[in-house]
Amino acid sequence: MWFKNLQIYRLSAPWTVTPEQLEERLAAQSFAPCANLDMQSQGWVSPRDNGMLVHTVNKQMLLMLGTEKKLLPSTVINQVAKARAAELEEQQGFAPGRKQMKEIKEQVTDELLPRAFSVRRSTRVWIDPVNGWLVVDAASTAKADEVFKLLLKAIDKLPVQNLRTERSPQAAMTDWLSADEAPSGFTIDQDTELRAVTEGKATVRYVRHALEAEDVQRHIAAGKQCTRLAMTWADRVSFVLTESLAVKRLAPLDVLKEDADKSAFGEDERFDADMTLMTGELSKLLNDLVEALGGEAREPH
Repeated sequence: MWFKNLQIYRLSAPWTVTPEQLEERLAAQSFAPCANLDMQSQGWVSPRDNGMLVHTVNKQMLLMLGTEKKLLPSTVINQVAKARAAELEEQQGFAPGRKQMKEIKEQVTDELLPRAFSVRRSTRVWIDPVNGWLVVDAASTAKADEVFKLLLKAIDKLPVQNLRTERSPQAAMTDWLSADEAPSGFTIDQDTELRAVTEGKATVRYVRHALEAEDVQRHIAAGKQCTRLAMTWADRVSFVLTESLAVKRLAPLDVLKEDADKSAFGEDERFDADMTLMTGELSKLLNDLVEALGGEAREPH
């Protein structure tokens, strides 16, 4: 149930779409598998395999975007097209031109697509109307953009904006390491990345390695900035904060796992209890993280 990566966005206005209204609007973009000549298909799927596209617990909403993609590498297309071009050259006495070669590749693609293997993946979305968060469980902004592309078809004026803080994560993380002191409520763990701002972008990474204050301070004095930092929040959740204000490798710690073990018995009740626990903890984590970064950036007048 727990998200593994957080692409974090702010609701820029009160969320007024009810779960029932959202369900109805998402239905128009529900997932359908790739047709024979489709390279990719995307649409909304049920987070609980019960036919419902919006799963709601305590006003918290969970959505899931499904993606199916055909595996047809360009090297395969080029290889088959090259063989076809050689046959055609033998028949007509001269090599195919650019236009004819393009047509051959298109024909080969159409022939191979129906037989191509496909892979499916899903991207989960958490909407928190109470605390004003929209979070995508994705390691990259590109995956989050796929979510917004379809959400904008369902909600014409989607009240979402990028999260901006008074201090950049890079500057704040560098200061925390330089002072050898984590912000209140957090501890610094053993993974970090320091990168020079010069053209060469020389990079030093510590992986499961104790951070010696003197070594880190020496790298910072030489002009490197912290771009990734492993941290723990309130002894409850571990994660890696990046320079783009994304959270990666999110994991609940033992104290939360123990809470979850006691929470429910049936599968549905257990899922809802896990969702309640996750959304409750993450909303607090996000608030504390924003505070550690100087609060949200004020809009310029």
